[in-house]
Amino acid sequence: MASAKEIKGQIKAIQNTSKITKAMEMVAASKMRKAQDRVVAARSYAEGVKQVVANLMQAHPEYQHPFVTERENVKKMGALVVTTDKGLCGGLNTNTLKKAIGILKSQEVETEVYTIGRRAGAFLKRFTDIAASVENVPDSPEISDILGVVGVAMERYLSGEVDEVHLVYSEFENTMTQTPVSIRLLPCSIPENATHTGYWDYLYEPDSKEVMDGLLRRYVESLVFHSVLENKACEQSARMVAMKAATDNAKDIVKDLSITYNKARQAAITQELAEICAGAAAAG
Repeated sequence: MASAKEIKGQIKAIQNTSKITKAMEMVAASKMRKAQDRVVAARSYAEGVKQVVANLMQAHPEYQHPFVTERENVKKMGALVVTTDKGLCGGLNTNTLKKAIGILKSQEVETEVYTIGRRAGAFLKRFTDIAASVENVPDSPEISDILGVVGVAMERYLSGEVDEVHLVYSEFENTMTQTPVSIRLLPCSIPENATHTGYWDYLYEPDSKEVMDGLLRRYVESLVFHSVLENKACEQSARMVAMKAATDNAKDIVKDLSITYNKARQAAITQELAEICAGAAAAG
């Protein structure tokens, strides 16, 4: 058995760790609420772009943009994977990366990936090529933070270097549940919930083709940006839960060590009393 002094040192160290995890839990809880608010705020823009795209597709069914045109033979596939930059968030990144690997292996074609978040790049570079990446995305991201990697994915699709691009990220359901999801980013699934029926059209400046070209790009960018916001909410939720579990485990360990410490202290006192009694008997 370890000495009482050693056990006391272990208790002190674990109590200090518990204070750190408790502080991280509280910080994550505060950031989680803000991240949830950003997700909700971004939904109106995403839904608005989706609605306008649906209306334009209805008004101009003859115009087939490359972003909405199916390709018969998929020879190369890309995957845009969104993870966190930091750890200490439970199995969040592990589940997302498992989903990404499953998507890449299921097609049996040549693959490449585009990553948002340090964890994705560090893991996936062992399996396939990293065509573009962005790291150190802030807790309050702007769409400009991810435009570089999204632009690379779109240009490689337009040039024919890849025939499909999938988006993999974690979707926020509630504080305890974050689900890894995958959607086909390119070619886009054409929205069908148009708000107008019959013949109608917008007034365009300069012309409908340029408007649709620009709008479909904004649509793809909004899908990726919304996935980043979802992933940020998932990250803070998962970190809060993980740090709470770590704090609770630290308290349990301290309780067990306290019992062990008391036993060691009692054994030491008993040993001292025995030695005193033995010494008094020998002297008598």
